[in-house]
Amino acid sequence: MTRLAIRHDIGTSLAVRDGGIELFRYVYRPDTPELESPKPYLYPLRTRSGRSVSLFRPWDHVWHKGIAWSLPVVDEENFWGGPTYVHGKSYVQMDNNGTQRHRRLTGVDASDGAATFGHELDWITQAGARIFTERRTLTAGILTPRAWVLTFETELTNVSGRDIAIGSPTTRGRANAGYGGLFWRGPRSFTRGQLVTAGGVGGDELRGQHHAWMAFAGRHDEDDAESLVLMVDHADNPHHPPQWFARSEDFACLNPAPFFSEELIVPDGETARFRYGVGIADASADAAAELASAIRKAL
Repeated sequence: MTRLAIRHDIGTSLAVRDGGIELFRYVYRPDTPELESPKPYLYPLRTRSGRSVSLFRPWDHVWHKGIAWSLPVVDEENFWGGPTYVHGKSYVQMDNNGTQRHRRLTGVDASDGAATFGHELDWITQAGARIFTERRTLTAGILTPRAWVLTFETELTNVSGRDIAIGSPTTRGRANAGYGGLFWRGPRSFTRGQLVTAGGVGGDELRGQHHAWMAFAGRHDEDDAESLVLMVDHADNPHHPPQWFARSEDFACLNPAPFFSEELIVPDGETARFRYGVGIADASADAAAELASAIRKAL
């Protein structure tokens, strides 16, 4: 059994290692400007062979950070970063960039071939109001000699005193821009790579389609190797199977977007739950269906 190891830099981050390879670092208390809506993130992300499959703070969207749980429309608050879409005005910088603030650990463990980290967070608006509490758990495990899986689980409890609507720029009027949720930004070399679904391989035309899973197959500079990043939406998630916000032509990204074209109302005192599996593999698009099946079993 492959044993994963955790290095915990207490108070800031932890890293999960697979032998000599750091698979990922999870920064749970980031040093992020308010304008970028501070939030925990996973960066870097690597395959088992050590190839990097993520991008941090790109100049075109500095609020993109590896993989992060990011919500651009939470009533009138922005927990994504940067400007907010306002119909008829495009994007407007507002005083609404909220923070996902780490509160306390609930567990750190590396045993039985898995590495698990859990913590609680408060979602604080820029004005200082707490609107959600969150329990989040990340678990990493080895799938095959060429692939590993990250399970991401979150429970968002509305403590605002009112019902909260979670949406996207599309629910506010911008066509085919329904991003929000678990969002991955890929390296520059993955630009114009392949989006993969159970129905085949494509590009930006797949954005907005409903799928239970989607993958991105990209190539690396220097050695021309291929890697695969695949996300699986759990069947119990709201609005499953989700529409996907995915891009290839301008840059590489994947996002199962549960609020793409339909808001989710979280009543006061109620909890919204989401669960995802993310596979990282030294593989090409041809391996996507098999990897998706293995991730489903891990979920």
